[in-house]
Amino acid sequence: MAFSLIDDEAGAVPVSAVSKATLAAWDEAAGERQREWTRSTAFTGEAGKVALIPGDDGRLSQVLIGVGDDAAAMWAFADMSQSLPEGSYRLDRLPDGGDATQLALGWALGTYAFTRYRDKKKPGGAHLVWPQGADRGMVERLAAGIFLARDLINTPASDMGPAEFAGIATAVADKARARHRIVCGDALLAENYPTIHAVGRASTRAPRLVDITWGDESAPKVTLVGKGVCFDTGGLDLKPASGMKMMKKDMGGAAIMLGLGQAIMAAGLKVRLRILLPLVENSVSGNAMRPLDIVKTRKGLTVEIGNTDAEGRLILCDALAEACTERPAILLDAATLTGAARVALGPELPALFCNDDALANGILEAGSAVDDPLWRMPLWPGYRRLLDSKIADLNNVSDGPHGGAITAALYLQSFVEPGTPWAHVDVMAWNNRSRPGRPEGAEAQTLRAFYTYIAGKFG
Repeated sequence: MAFSLIDDEAGAVPVSAVSKATLAAWDEAAGERQREWTRSTAFTGEAGKVALIPGDDGRLSQVLIGVGDDAAAMWAFADMSQSLPEGSYRLDRLPDGGDATQLALGWALGTYAFTRYRDKKKPGGAHLVWPQGADRGMVERLAAGIFLARDLINTPASDMGPAEFAGIATAVADKARARHRIVCGDALLAENYPTIHAVGRASTRAPRLVDITWGDESAPKVTLVGKGVCFDTGGLDLKPASGMKMMKKDMGGAAIMLGLGQAIMAAGLKVRLRILLPLVENSVSGNAMRPLDIVKTRKGLTVEIGNTDAEGRLILCDALAEACTERPAILLDAATLTGAARVALGPELPALFCNDDALANGILEAGSAVDDPLWRMPLWPGYRRLLDSKIADLNNVSDGPHGGAITAALYLQSFVEPGTPWAHVDVMAWNNRSRPGRPEGAEAQTLRAFYTYIAGKFG
C-alpha cells in the first residue's frame, strides 16, 4: 500500500476527472439523478473542485474531480488521498490528454507528511487503485526520491549535520549496491579539496565529501553535484537572525541530487552515475575563513574571499573540478546558491544556467512536460570581469549589487572544463505556501525534470 496506492478494486468508488469543457459529455452519459446532483451542488468542473455523488442507498457512489481546462491534472489528484472519505477509489475516466502515471504520482505526492518530531499525522483513509497504464516503478521511484529529499531538508541542522547526511547517503548507495567513499576532515587537504575544507573547518562537525559511483563503467557518464551546507551562519560575515533562520535548508541541492541519484539507480538507467556531495557547516570560530583570505582550489585557481557568506560556490567548485576529470557526458549541479535568483524569479521557479543549448532545451522541455518548471538565465560573459581580483585569479563575489545569480554561475563555470555539457540550477528548495502535493516546507525542485530528461536520453 505504498503511497496509498493499492491493487484491489473490490468495492472501489469510481472517480472521473472532468473539466468545464468535458462536463457536458459526462452529463449526457450520466443518469438524471447524477446530473441533478451536480447542478444542485454547483459543480462546474473547475480545477480542484470535487463532487461527491451519493447512490440510491445514500452511500458514496461516484466522485467527480475538476481539472479545469488543463490536460496536466496530476495536482488535482494530489489532495485527494487526504480529502476524500475513507475508502478505496478507482480512476474511471482520465482527463483529455491525461497521463495515468502522472495522476498516480500526484496522488502519491499528496500523501507526504514530515512527522519525525511529532505524533504521526493520522494517515488519510483514502486509497487509489493503481490506474490502468500507470508506470508503477516510475511513480514509486520518483515519490521515494522526492520524499527522501524533503525529509533531509526538513530535518533541523541539529540532527542533519555533515556526518548524518553522509550516513544517509551511504545507506542509499549500499541499497543500490553502489560504490562509495567519504573524504573527511583534514583528509580533504591531503586529497586536494582545499575549499571544502576551508569552508567547513570552523565547525566542530568535520566537513566531508561523499563520492558515490554506480553503473557500467562503459556507459555514458552522468555526474550529479549538490551543495551540502548543512547549516550556514554566514561565517565571519555573519547573517542576521532573519537570514539565518531558514539555513537548515542550505543543503537542499545535495538532498535533491541524492534523491535524484536514488531514483536513477532504482530505475537501472543505462548510465555510469557519479554523485559528489560536499557537506559542511559554515560556522564561526578562531580558525574560520576570513574576508580577503586567499584559498587555492582543487583546480589550482586562487580565490580571494570577498565574502564568507558566499560559501556554497566554494565547496561546489572543488567538486565540479573533480567531476570534470572524467569528462562526463552530462554534469548537473543543484544549489540553494543565491537570494538574487529568488529576487529575479521568485521561490517557485528555479534558475537554470547552462553552457550547452541542447542540454538546456532538453531539461526545459522535460520540466514543462511534468510540471516541474525552470527558467533559463544567461551565463553572460561580460559580467565575468565583476569577479576579478587584484591579487588572486578571481574573487568569490562581485562588489556590485547586480546580477548576483549570474556572477555566482559564472564563478562555477570557471571550474567546468570547456566542452563538458553542464547545467547549474539555483533553487529555493522550499515551499513558502502549501499547494496540492507540495506542502509548506522542503521541496525537491527540479528532481522530476532532471529525471525525466535523463531517463528519456539514457533509459
